[in-house]
Amino acid sequence: MKILTIIISVLALALIAFNFTKVDFNTPFEGESIIALITILSGFCVILMMTILRISKRIEAKVKGRN
Repeated sequence: MKILTIIISVLALALIAFNFTKVDFNTPFEGESIIALITILSGFCVILMMTILRISKRIEAKVKGRN
């Protein structure tokens, strides 16, 4: 599970980097730039969710180990 969350996080980071190149900073809220900004935001959300999942699994393992 840990490897899968790391792979998903790396793919999201690559997607963020790719879409960052698609943003037109002169008109960031028009055309393809808004799509790129939405995709960048969703990539950050995926990274946040994978981090939360990894932390919750670590907490779960510690609780099971204590019993």
